[in-house]
Amino acid sequence: MGTPFEDSSSPAALPAITQRRLIGTRQLSPVELLEACIARIEAFEPAVNALCATDFQRAREAARAAEAALMRNEPLGPLHGLPVGIKDLEDTAGLRTTYGNIAFRNHVPAADALIVERLKAAGAIVLAKTNTPDGGAGANTRNAVWGATGNPFDPRLNAGGSSGGSAVALALDYLPLATGSDLGGSLRIPAALCGVVGFRPSPGLVPNETRAVAFSPLSITGPMARSVGDLELMLQAISGADARDPWSHGPRFEPQPMPDLSRLSIGYTEDFGGCAVDEDIRRSFRDRIDALANRVGRLEPVDFPYGDADRAFDVLRAESYLANHLDAWRERPQTLSPNVRANMALAAQFTLADGAAAGAEQARLARALAALLQRHHLILAPVTPVSPFPWSTWYAEQVQGRPMRNYYHWLALTYVITLTAHPALALPCGRDQSGLPFGLQLIGRLHGDAPLLAAARALEALFADDPTLARPRPDVAALRTPQPALKSIVTDPPT
Repeated sequence: MGTPFEDSSSPAALPAITQRRLIGTRQLSPVELLEACIARIEAFEPAVNALCATDFQRAREAARAAEAALMRNEPLGPLHGLPVGIKDLEDTAGLRTTYGNIAFRNHVPAADALIVERLKAAGAIVLAKTNTPDGGAGANTRNAVWGATGNPFDPRLNAGGSSGGSAVALALDYLPLATGSDLGGSLRIPAALCGVVGFRPSPGLVPNETRAVAFSPLSITGPMARSVGDLELMLQAISGADARDPWSHGPRFEPQPMPDLSRLSIGYTEDFGGCAVDEDIRRSFRDRIDALANRVGRLEPVDFPYGDADRAFDVLRAESYLANHLDAWRERPQTLSPNVRANMALAAQFTLADGAAAGAEQARLARALAALLQRHHLILAPVTPVSPFPWSTWYAEQVQGRPMRNYYHWLALTYVITLTAHPALALPCGRDQSGLPFGLQLIGRLHGDAPLLAAARALEALFADDPTLARPRPDVAALRTPQPALKSIVTDPPT
């Protein structure tokens, strides 16, 4: 076995906060940092297939311009000179954006998405697009345009989704920051499976001007990074109100000081009272709870009234997919992935009464979680119910012997929180019983994003001192051999 990050002296491996500080003090050149990131991409990308279109030429031009601005003592943005990856659901001007769909194989947008606009305005350099399933449907990053993305800890396994390409790129130090989006867990699940940080903010903190159902809180855009501090740096740049998103509100995000863990009250649940969870994951979660028992002020289990959360999510998710894909469903259904088609078929079965019942159940769940968070500063839960499985398997068809109703039912640990609209973060916390990354889900009060992230930063610092709880790192020596099958995948699910 090689040592993890055998070239950890590379500037690409430094925290984003450190990279930005060294750039500001002229101890690190934006050009040097970019070339270090490109070198890592060229070394390991054939093994994992995390990226879609790359933009090396324009990125090099932008890095040279960033260095020139630095030498001229011009005002610098908070992300000046930092390379970023953009999920392939988000438009990038002049750079191919396919949404993981074969109908958009050669689509080149004329304008940037709002989140990309803000990243560039803060001085970030777009380096590449990151892989995603068709339309972001599913927690397995594979599509008919770019192929499958392999887990950096074992490329034969699932990297999660739908922000899987971003998670893998971060885990392998391709870049310090990346974008993601989350409807049923697409920021949190790949972060957990790849050992990085993914944050689903409260609706409106990061404006999303592309949401088809404008007043639905389900679809959220957010940041991904390798640490909580790096994620907060990015969040400062992409947050704040914008008139194009009716949910958006308030000023830009500002981090808060870390709390004293001995004064924190934390609730926890293994399954929210209704989610299927593998016994090995339950054991891993209990180990983390045991490790925290004497290090926080109060730690106690909570009872969550799960009720009909699955049905509510089915209906509200179907509404979102119907709004996004109705034209394609009518005019070119053969271009849609099996997962998208499954959502559309489900949507056709629901009535207005189903929608009303789903909305009422969503309100009940949100109020129940809010009540629990009046007694606790945050709630802990697992992120995923299983360890990463082979990417050739579309989804977890069973969890602990319990059959899953559809391709996303195994994601209930995250989508139940989506329904409540509360902010939630996936925090790396060692390895599970299978030796693969384990992620803790931290859930905070609605619009309490800053206190949640401050608590996450404190827990991250605590975990860093314990080798069994610290963020795991992939063994890059094992990634020297390309995995050509990742580029050529079967596009139909098993029957």
